[in-house]
This record gives sequence, structure tokens and C-alpha cells, in this order.
Amino acid sequence: MLFSVISPVYKAENLLDELVESLCKELEAIDSNFEIILVDDGSPDKAWEKIQMLAQQNDRIKGIKLSRNFGQHHAITAGLHYATGKWIVVMDCDLQDQPSEIPKLYQKAQEGYHVVLARRHKRQDSPLKRFGSWFFYKILSYLTGVKLDESIANFGIYHQDVIRAICQMPESIRYFPMMVQWVGFKQTQINVQHAPRKYGKSSYNLSKMFKLALDIILAYSDKPIRLTVKIGFSIAFLAFIFAIITLIRYFVGEIKVLGYTSLIISISFFSGLIILTLGVVGLYVGKTFESVKKRPLYIIEKTLNL
Repeated sequence: MLFSVISPVYKAENLLDELVESLCKELEAIDSNFEIILVDDGSPDKAWEKIQMLAQQNDRIKGIKLSRNFGQHHAITAGLHYATGKWIVVMDCDLQDQPSEIPKLYQKAQEGYHVVLARRHKRQDSPLKRFGSWFFYKILSYLTGVKLDESIANFGIYHQDVIRAICQMPESIRYFPMMVQWVGFKQTQINVQHAPRKYGKSSYNLSKMFKLALDIILAYSDKPIRLTVKIGFSIAFLAFIFAIITLIRYFVGEIKVLGYTSLIISISFFSGLIILTLGVVGLYVGKTFESVKKRPLYIIEKTLNL
């Protein structure tokens, strides 16, 4: 198998015919030995019925139905586990990632790259979403220590060695672009055209983006807790300086209220000490939490042509 195309499906019933037709056209121009894996991520519309119809018409169309909505990146993981192609293309189902760009990605990969990422040259999204995405990636880059480009998402072509390495990562919090960065291999980027959304709107609202960002930060970085430790040290240090100043004021007679000195010193110093202690304990709790949760990444209800 030369190509496997993986696309998580959510609220895309009206797009699947065009998506599959475009993919088949582009892939057959390169090689007829390919598969298209559509992963129904608990879509509330009739997407699974459409996938069933497409799979009956063409056995190269394969379907995975998850038991509920596990999230886009868990759906991608499900598809990756079943992909058999030497080269795996991951793309969204909304046709903003255009199948016509796949030959360009494959051609670039033939220059010796394991990963070719699609950089959306001019994003066809609303200004609010572009700003939200920019802000999301800036915060994420800072807290995780990994330089991330807001113009790059899931769309790209990946060698089977890269996908095999990603499938060996068992963590429950999944974020495909970060995992691609972590596994390494020889990577590059090329500009692609980004199409406007034809139907509906993105399911990623501000609330979901914030939750995703929080999950990613907790899963891939302990920097927030390290920052908490630094803040605790800073507060304790400032409290110590303030305590010296308060004692001096007390001894020179500027403070007349009994008990004020001991109270303000105790509150300031121990507040910093408590934050410091919570930060240190949080480092251990966070690592323990990551290791003890061993739930399945996803649950498959049905499959087609697999």
C-alpha cells in the first residue's frame, strides 16, 4: 500500500461525497494502490450512513465508527493504528485542506523528508478565529518550549516510520502536531492553498480551544508548575524583605498597633511558602496522574472494509 489518507469526520455529512471524489482523483493520478480511512468521531448527523454507502461503492474507502465523540486527535489516532500505507496523509474533512495539494506534499517528500507539513499560506478563516489561533499557539509555544506555527495544523504527509513512532506514544491526552514535533525525523514545510469552509462552521469554539490548550500544556509541559514554584520563591523573598522593613519600622517606633508586625510577617511569608510547597507537590502529583491513567484512547463501535 502506497498511500493511506486519514480524515476524522464530525458534522460533515454533506462534504464526504466531494471529499472522497477529490481524493480518489488526486491519488489515482499518482498510484492506484491507496486507502481512505474515514473516522466517524461520534458525529451527530448521518455521516456514518454516508461512510457506509461510500465503502460499499469502493472497497478502498474504509470506515471506523467510534462509540462516542472522543475528540479530533483521538480520532486521528484511531485511523493511524489501522493505516497500512508507506505514506500517510492526515487531513480534515471540511475541504479547507485541499486534496489537490497532496501531490505537492508527496513530491516534496521524495526529496528525502519523512514529514512534509502543509503551511496554510493565506488562512480562509474569520479574523477572530485567526487571532484566537495565533494567541493559542503563542501561549502554547511558550509554555511547552516547542516552537509552533499557527499556520500549520494536521494536514501533511508522513512516512510510516513517523506514524509507527507516534502510535507507540500511549499518553491519553493527544495533540497530533505536538506529537509529530516530538518524534523528530527529517521534517520540512511547504505553502499550500487554504480553501474557505463550504458548509457549517468549525466545532472549535473558544471554550474548546481553551480546554484543548489546557490539556496540551498539562500533558506536554511542567512549565506552569515551575512558574508556580518561581512565584512562590519570589513571594517568600519579597515577604522576607518586607519583614525586615516592618521590624525596622517597629523598633524605630513607627508601628504602634500591637500584633500587627507578627501578623503581617506570618501571612506574607507563609503564603509564599505554601505556594512553593504546592508547586513542588504538584510536580509529583502531575507526573503520577499521567502514569496511572490507562484508559483506552478510543473505543471502536464498528468498522468497514478493515
